Amino acid sequence: MSQPAFWVVIPAAGVGSRMRADRPKQYLQVAGRCIIEHTLDCFLDHPTLAGLVVCVAADDPYWPGLPCASDPRIQRAPGGRERCDSVLSGLQRLGLLGAADQDWVLVHDAARPNLAREDLDKLLHELAADPVGGLLAVPARDTLKRADADGRVAETVDRSVIWQAFTPQMFRLGMLRNALGAALGDGVPVTDEASAIEWAGYSPKLVEGRADNLKVTRPEDLRWLAQCWNTGRQ
Repeated sequence: MSQPAFWVVIPAAGVGSRMRADRPKQYLQVAGRCIIEHTLDCFLDHPTLAGLVVCVAADDPYWPGLPCASDPRIQRAPGGRERCDSVLSGLQRLGLLGAADQDWVLVHDAARPNLAREDLDKLLHELAADPVGGLLAVPARDTLKRADADGRVAETVDRSVIWQAFTPQMFRLGMLRNALGAALGDGVPVTDEASAIEWAGYSPKLVEGRADNLKVTRPEDLRWLAQCWNTGRQ
């Protein structure tokens, strides 16, 4: 089955407070470039990419200074207070760019720069004809514990049915826009795009990807990524 054309939305308005850095984590450097530049490279040279939107805060002082900010393949949309607000803004921008409701949209974390091309192609291939869409994820590998209010183990969770959600998360533009809008309108907590689709009554498909599709969240993540790339294991 041939790969479908797709659009990309990168929410990049977060501040990344857990990094304890002087700037949002997507603008920290690794291997000589900002994290978000590496992230964008995961998509920009893909032959079936239709367009890409980056959602950044209106007062973001870092984005305008990056070389990629003037790339004609990249459009900017205003970021929101929460990730879901930024994504919805990006979807609305796609509509203005000519994206149709039945087009595929991949939402990917700005601070997840180690997405392998093989995982991207696998996601596109496995979901090409799917009625709902889905996301990259990995099965839980470690024993999982549920804690009580005192920080003690309440139970051991069956890890065989637990997956760790990654991005990209891939859904039809119209379905995702409607699901996000309805969830936000009803005050439903939306932590990722799949949770909005689930709330709308659908079951996204889990597509197993590589475990090194790391989201940079803490300082040690950045050190691991630098070491990984320096040894040529991207």
